[in-house]
Amino acid sequence: MTHADFAPPALFVRPDGLRLTYRQRSGVGPTIVFLPGYMSDMEGGKAVALDAWAAQTGRAMVRMDYAGCGASEGRFVDGTLASWRDDVLLLIDALVEGPVVLVGSSMGGWLALLVALARPERVAGLVGIAAAPDFTDWGFTDADKALLMTEGRIEEPTPYGDQPYVTTRGFWESGQALRLLDAPIAIDCPVRLLQGQRDDDVPWETALRIASQLRSSDVQTLLVKDGDHRLSRDGDIALLIRTVASLLDSL
Repeated sequence: MTHADFAPPALFVRPDGLRLTYRQRSGVGPTIVFLPGYMSDMEGGKAVALDAWAAQTGRAMVRMDYAGCGASEGRFVDGTLASWRDDVLLLIDALVEGPVVLVGSSMGGWLALLVALARPERVAGLVGIAAAPDFTDWGFTDADKALLMTEGRIEEPTPYGDQPYVTTRGFWESGQALRLLDAPIAIDCPVRLLQGQRDDDVPWETALRIASQLRSSDVQTLLVKDGDHRLSRDGDIALLIRTVASLLDSL
């Protein structure tokens, strides 16, 4: 694959005028929609590898950057879980005909669950990669939460890039309002959850909690014993592609 084989970036104008950047590949449906994680974008290794596979197999796919992320306009600190969910819904409603299969990494897995709840008639399947619903709750200490209340934001160094890892009070409050794990999750489509057991960011038991709360009976959880949070090694990406391929074939 060369970059010439990838769909060029395109712009979608939100109702408020802000422009979101996405890449759309035509092909056989259901359309794969990749949802990146927190402070990530559509040019990450998993998204690009999945898009390359979609190109080789003639599958339709959309990658996107939420507002304030990647190549999209806006300020990252203005984003909330709800606003990024709404960005995804906007693009799916406007760009994609027919069913979609959502593939969400980390926070993107939480967004995928929220999108599936909002568009049950559109979402034919869902794949979570270290899906992190409710991380505003279990991912923060009481001291962190107190700091968010008083300072309005937390900045931490991150091993994944140069920019500090910023959490705003607005994002945190939005996440707290959209928690899913304490009640049944009314999603009925097939769900596949990939989770590394050496994940320092998302406790691997989270995947089992998601699976137990989902209403769907067609749920499979794949634990990768030596897998980290990113699941970006060659073998991890091969597992992701196999998982997406078999899910699509079963629909």
